[in-house]
Amino acid sequence: MSRYIERAENISRLCEAGFRISLTPKVGGGHKEEWLSTLKSAGVLESYLSVHDEITGETAINFLLFDERNASSVTSCLTSARNNARIVRTKLTRDMWESLNDTWIALQAVSPQSMTNARLPDFLDWVRHRTAQFRGALLGTVLRDEGYYFSQLGAFMERADNTARIVDVKYYLLLPDHQAVGGAIDTYQWETILRAVSAQRSYRHVFHEDYRPWRVAEFLILRPEMPRSLRFCYDWLNVTIDGLIERQHPELRAAELIRSTHRLLKSSQMDDIFQSGLHEFLTDFIDRNNRVTRDLAVDYCFAQAA
Repeated sequence: MSRYIERAENISRLCEAGFRISLTPKVGGGHKEEWLSTLKSAGVLESYLSVHDEITGETAINFLLFDERNASSVTSCLTSARNNARIVRTKLTRDMWESLNDTWIALQAVSPQSMTNARLPDFLDWVRHRTAQFRGALLGTVLRDEGYYFSQLGAFMERADNTARIVDVKYYLLLPDHQAVGGAIDTYQWETILRAVSAQRSYRHVFHEDYRPWRVAEFLILRPEMPRSLRFCYDWLNVTIDGLIERQHPELRAAELIRSTHRLLKSSQMDDIFQSGLHEFLTDFIDRNNRVTRDLAVDYCFAQAA
């Protein structure tokens, strides 16, 4: 449930980033490159191409927000979260259930055909506000028992995956081939990426300088005070898995992988990451994060060990 809520928010943030970048002067591949990068970052490019022959802003936005053929669309995520919430309804507080159920009901009244460029920013803001409301209800009212720790595992694994994909795709797809790194368009795109994770002002507080690709990467990967960075997510995953084990659970398969990934992020330096390859580092991280999910499934008998 919590992972679906986090994904709905992340998809809305990615959609906003793609939309803002699409408003820049058309260079290189134009809108196709912008929305290609957004779909790839969301991990839904293959499923998009299975139902659409070409990439346009209108079809990409609809696929990311409303298309139920896309299991990661905002509509699909909120529907799945609500279905999961109904299964464990007696474990949820009234505030949690009403927040999620009211959001789902309001979403049913939104017509995809009415989502014009003028209305899109307000709708994306609404999604983020509603997911934040649910998160606040959860953190403010739920018992700190097994359910709470599962909710935190799901939320931070999903957030870490999203941040890693955003940074990776930025380096390989977002910047037009003939634009110099550090140029005006590149700087605007990095600012947009920071805005997508609500971090543009935080970046200025930490670095007191213009947006620089290596600094942005460091901010989103290694800075422990940035709440959407990989390091921050694994700081909390490390605490969360220990909390789950303390509550009468034996040592879990997922625990050592979380701890080793946490140690890796704590000991890594940005210079070394760039030297060995940012793409390779992020690909390895995404694989580790996915393995944590699989190991938890085995730990709790949702799947068999490979």
